Amino acid sequence: MFRLFSLAIILVFTNPASASKLLILGDSLSAGYQMPIEKAWPTLLPDVLSNKGKPVEVINASISGDTTGNGIARLPQLLSQHQPDYVLIELGANDGLRGFPPKLIQTNLGKMIDMVRQSESTPLLMQIRVLPNYGKRYTEAFAELYPKTAQQHQVTLLPFFLEGVITKPDWMMSDGLHPKPEAQPWIAEFVANELINHL
Repeated sequence: MFRLFSLAIILVFTNPASASKLLILGDSLSAGYQMPIEKAWPTLLPDVLSNKGKPVEVINASISGDTTGNGIARLPQLLSQHQPDYVLIELGANDGLRGFPPKLIQTNLGKMIDMVRQSESTPLLMQIRVLPNYGKRYTEAFAELYPKTAQQHQVTLLPFFLEGVITKPDWMMSDGLHPKPEAQPWIAEFVANELINHL
């Protein structure tokens, strides 16, 4: 989740020409942290969705270390360049690690959702949770800002995939924050199952 790359990881994984476009705007959890990008779950996602009868072109624009503020800065160009049908926002973990105010994070997520809608794309938001580094009060406020944002902006909220991974120590890296390559197929299947009824 730390900002390790100065250049965006923008990789396109294509299925048939009739496929819709899904842009993933995320951080290291989606950027293939410390692994070949072909093993990261966004790379695996098109095949999983295609097998479920939903051909999708996935554009992975995730960067390790990105915050919601970075997402706001990068999103207009990404929308203009790729013209996606859907945008999955997977951001906020780095904000939480730095103790950013939940209200600020909520505002930033709302701005990105509005940007996506103004581009005539459909926004999707992923729930994020953080470790209790800043105490119970902050951790709970952080977790609650996602359903509040989803309700306020009437946007689909997808569950946090890491909750199904962190309980399996063999799937987590030694930092306790990032899933290993072994976890990526499960994450791709999980995200596909959550996305399929919204694409």
